[in-house]
Amino acid sequence: MKTKQLANFFFEAGTMRKLARSHRQVLLTDDLSDNIASHSYRVTLIAYFLAQMEHADTEKVLTMAIFHDMAETRSGDQNWVNKKYVKVFDDEITQDQLGGLTEGGKLLKIMQEYEKRESLEAKIAKDADLLDQILLLKEYVNNGNKEAGVWLDDKVVQKRLHTDSAKKLSEEIYSADVHDWWWFLWTDKRR
Repeated sequence: MKTKQLANFFFEAGTMRKLARSHRQVLLTDDLSDNIASHSYRVTLIAYFLAQMEHADTEKVLTMAIFHDMAETRSGDQNWVNKKYVKVFDDEITQDQLGGLTEGGKLLKIMQEYEKRESLEAKIAKDADLLDQILLLKEYVNNGNKEAGVWLDDKVVQKRLHTDSAKKLSEEIYSADVHDWWWFLWTDKRR
């Protein structure tokens, strides 16, 4: 491994914090806390648990999840409208970014597997990506975003899920309140 190449890669990865997600345009929101880095973090958390639920190779799923949007540092985040008109050379970006980072191109091969969406691990990583979007839509609906409500009610994202575990989890997300995680933790007393 070339340490100079790794150092440069780490700087590039840091720019993910500065990349706003493109759904801001169609969801008519200015949520600056939602960036490619914060999205990738929650996707990775979701992926860990989905991998466990599906008895998959957790390390591979986590690798796919944490790197799934890395190419966007060079291409930007493309929403579904953008993708109709813009050609992005994802394969070239991934090759240039990851090609020489690991022994034998292991990382590059894992990400190529992710893009094909044929293995269980690739499907799980994509499901984690989609579940993060459902969670985000639910949070936006909570804050009064009507457009997010349309996407959530039509179950546009949920219909694209692959695994049974992700489908079950999505139903839990739909029925949950975004505040449930802390509501019963509240107290006015100090320990």
